[in-house]
Amino acid sequence: MSEKLEKFERLAEKRVTEAIKKIRLISNLSNRNNYDYSEKHVKQIIDSLEIEIKYLKSRFSKENTNEDIQFSFKKD
Repeated sequence: MSEKLEKFERLAEKRVTEAIKKIRLISNLSNRNNYDYSEKHVKQIIDSLEIEIKYLKSRFSKENTNEDIQFSFKKD
């Protein structure tokens, strides 16, 4: 196996595992006993994560874009 492939697999396993852990931490925010939120908040979180997944897919399909996205709640 090539050195680049080994490096990719090692880093991918670590980073994907960490991303899954972080997503699960976000899902912990759904506990109504500990947090108060609206459906608008939920939609903003999910929309932001879906945009990042689309960006991830585009990077792997060579539709490379260099958007720098940072999440924050939109105020009306």
